[in-house]
Amino acid sequence: MVVNEGEFVAIMGMSGSGKSTMLNILGCLDKPTSGEYRLDGVDINTLDKDALARLRNLKLGFVFQSYNLLSRTTALENVELPLFYNSKVRSKERKERSIKALEAVSLSDRMHHMPNQLSGGQQQRVAIARSLVNDPVLILADEPTGNLDTRTSIEIMELFQDLNSKGRTIVYVTHEPDIAKYATRNIIFRDGRILKENLVTERSFAKEVLKTMPLEDYDDII
Repeated sequence: MVVNEGEFVAIMGMSGSGKSTMLNILGCLDKPTSGEYRLDGVDINTLDKDALARLRNLKLGFVFQSYNLLSRTTALENVELPLFYNSKVRSKERKERSIKALEAVSLSDRMHHMPNQLSGGQQQRVAIARSLVNDPVLILADEPTGNLDTRTSIEIMELFQDLNSKGRTIVYVTHEPDIAKYATRNIIFRDGRILKENLVTERSFAKEVLKTMPLEDYDDII
């Protein structure tokens, strides 16, 4: 399996097919029992735990289905978290970069809100901003729309498509065929193996889809 720089890839498959295991390997959370994995030219199998942690922090951004935000910290503080582990980033730059990341996901007016003051879609945007703050080479998302209503899911895919159009490499896991159509390539797993992969020929564009949705579907907008 190869993911090229600037790609937007959806990994699909039934439960137990190996999607999450592959994402964990890509995210350097698990090591493969055989074969090798190279991330940005680095052979992951040669690294110890500390080196893997540094690599994850510098080269990877994670977005989870359940957002994984700290409940007692503001949106801005949640986004700042990865930068606390980067000794090269000082306090002033940490805040500036976090504000810029929140601006990139259209949440500059919510940066001082706590997670319980945000809608589900806004919490996921904070999580995406957090994944961007270290300028990673690869963003990994595990069912990023799994807890969201239809319209908010499409808004999140619009954000991902916009980030990808600006050069971000994104790999996400989904079991929803409609959500997979927003990617440029789909990889389908079955029983721990790649069953097939194909370019998305009838691709959905979130911005256009949102224009066609009736006003009553705006149920998660603030």
